[in-house]
Amino acid sequence: MKPIKDVIIIGAGPVGLAAAARLVEKGIRPTIIEKGNSAGAAIRQWGHVSLFTPWSYMIDDAVVSLLNRHGWPGVDLNAIPTGQEVVEQYLQPASQLPELAEGILYNTEVFGVSKEGSSKHTTQGRDRARFAVHSRNEQRIQVLYSDAVIDASGTWSTPNPLGLDGLPVPGELANLDRVHYGIPDILGAQRGDFMNKRTLVVGAGHSAMNIALDLLKLQTAEPDTEVIWGMRKNNIDKLLGRGINDKVPARKQLGLAAKQAIERGALKLLPQLEIRQITRSDHGLDIDYLVAGTQAEIQADHIIVATGFRPDLDMLRELRLDLDQVVEAPSQLAPLIDPNLHSCGSVRAHGVDELSHNDAHFYIAGMKSYGRAPTFLMLTGYEQVRSIVESLAGNEAAARRVQVRFPGAPAAQSGACCS
Repeated sequence: MKPIKDVIIIGAGPVGLAAAARLVEKGIRPTIIEKGNSAGAAIRQWGHVSLFTPWSYMIDDAVVSLLNRHGWPGVDLNAIPTGQEVVEQYLQPASQLPELAEGILYNTEVFGVSKEGSSKHTTQGRDRARFAVHSRNEQRIQVLYSDAVIDASGTWSTPNPLGLDGLPVPGELANLDRVHYGIPDILGAQRGDFMNKRTLVVGAGHSAMNIALDLLKLQTAEPDTEVIWGMRKNNIDKLLGRGINDKVPARKQLGLAAKQAIERGALKLLPQLEIRQITRSDHGLDIDYLVAGTQAEIQADHIIVATGFRPDLDMLRELRLDLDQVVEAPSQLAPLIDPNLHSCGSVRAHGVDELSHNDAHFYIAGMKSYGRAPTFLMLTGYEQVRSIVESLAGNEAAARRVQVRFPGAPAAQSGACCS
């Protein structure tokens, strides 16, 4: 294998910066392309949210090593940060280090990755061709070339729609001023949107639960605020007290708070909710739905969609990928995280072997590597890029010595926690 001299990283989030720091350690030049105006731009959009895990599980050893060289004051490893604190106290200082700063291109969006001079159907000379990364900003479109590419762009910009069939329901796209995705800042900047309004939260995970509880806090101050929680699957028992909650105390506390709100009637629950159509009316949104097979209608002023995310694969269509057709994750990783088979968040250690594709030296890492599976943990991404960089540097034995130190994580030779 010819030496790897330079690597393009897509995304300046936690995993992208960790990959860059690892490459710097090995004497390989990283270039990071970030579509936002700063490191951690996607995290800023949910910066008001407290994480479930303490700082000790949010930072990467290689990044910390670089920070410490430049007098970083550090963080309280036992404290649980907000997303904004992760950006301001960790990602921004890291991105401004001289070893990384010159290689970051901000406000630049990657819209295509290919092999130089070779489209997807071209085989001759393909293995010798460099990667061509096509990007654009306000000034121009440019193509950068590299020996390897790590796509750590995440999935935040591609949320799942409301439809159980994976597509928007009729009326969803026509009412985007009333339909919100992700985790709105209900108690802060977006308080006025939800104050004394009727809000339907749709989702069956901890993000949806967090949103519902924020709305209940708003209700305490503004009694005319109404909260309805619709779950597309009837997994309320697992969400409120079993499974992964046992390993993460902050998540367990969240589940208990939601359970108490349901029991006292403050939080109305609609399990097995299937929205069929949204219609604008004088009194808000008329939402036609099926709940447990029975047709009904409900009115709301706003809908918050917290149904997970999916990877943006359009920019990778000229590459030869090895992706599972169900999960849209690398095919060797998919069986470990397929939500049809596994419902918890502990996945055995994995690295370069599980993340490789047919075009050698291209990798998807971080949240995006999990495709449509919802159980990604930050330490998993850090271990992914450590293994990838060791392999790119020619240290194959080190690349395959993978380990994860998250609570409850199975040993490397084991399967997922619920296999």
